Amino acid sequence: MPNPFSKGWKYLMASFDKSIEDNADPKVQIHQAAEAAKERHRAIQEQAAAVIGNRNQLELTLGRLGKERDKLAEGARGALAQAERARAAGDEARAAELEGTAQALAAQLVTVEQELADTAEAHERAGRAAEEAQAQAKRSQEEYRELSGTIRELEAQADQAAMQEQAAAALDGVRARAKESSAPTLDEVRAKIESRYANALGAQELAEGSADGRMAEVEAGVADARASARLAEIRAELAGGDAPGELTAGEDPAADGGADRG
Repeated sequence: MPNPFSKGWKYLMASFDKSIEDNADPKVQIHQAAEAAKERHRAIQEQAAAVIGNRNQLELTLGRLGKERDKLAEGARGALAQAERARAAGDEARAAELEGTAQALAAQLVTVEQELADTAEAHERAGRAAEEAQAQAKRSQEEYRELSGTIRELEAQADQAAMQEQAAAALDGVRARAKESSAPTLDEVRAKIESRYANALGAQELAEGSADGRMAEVEAGVADARASARLAEIRAELAGGDAPGELTAGEDPAADGGADRG
C-alpha cells in the first residue's frame, strides 16, 4: 500500500526548497504546510482505524456465525434423535416429520458453515491489512512528530530572518537620514580646519620668499645699524671722546647732527 504521508513529506520538503515569493509571508506558508501535513496525518489515522474496525467487525460476525452454526447443528441432531425414538415407538408419521425438520436445519447449517468459512477468510485478510495499517499509522505518527520539530525550527528561522530584516532596514534608515542631514560631520570640520591652516602656512611661506619680504628685512637691518651708531655717540658724549664707528653724512643723517654739535 503506498504511503500518502511519505508523498506529502516529500512535497513539503520540496516546497521549502523553492524560492519564497517577495511578498509572501514565510510564517503563513509554514502554517499552511503544517495544516496540510496535519490533515494528511489525520487521514492516515482514520484510514487505519477503518481497516482495524473492519477486522473487528469480522471478528464479531465470526462469533455470531459460530453460535448460529452450533445451534443449527444441535437442532439437527436433536431432531434426528427424536425421529429415531418416534420410529421405535411405531410412529412413522412423527418420525418422518422430525426427519424433515432435521433436513431443513441441516440445509441452514450448510449455508451458515459456508458463510462462516468465507468470513474467516475475509477476517484473515483483514487481520493482515490491520497489521499493515497499524504500522503505517505508527510511521505516520513518528514522521508527523519529526515534521512538527522541523516546523518549529523553520518558524524560529523565519522570526530570526524578520528581525535581521528589521535591523537592516533600521540601519539603512539611519544612514539615509545621515546623508540627508545639513549639519557637517566631524571629518568635514577637521578637513576645513586643516585646509585653512595649510593655506595660512602657504601664505606665510610665500610672503617670506617675496621681494617685499626681503626689502623689509634690509630696512630692519639699516634701522638697527643707525640705532647702534646713535647709541655710540651718546656714550662718547658722556665720556668726552669721539664716537667710534661714526657713519658718514651720506650714510647716516644722525651722524651729521652729531658733528655739528661738536
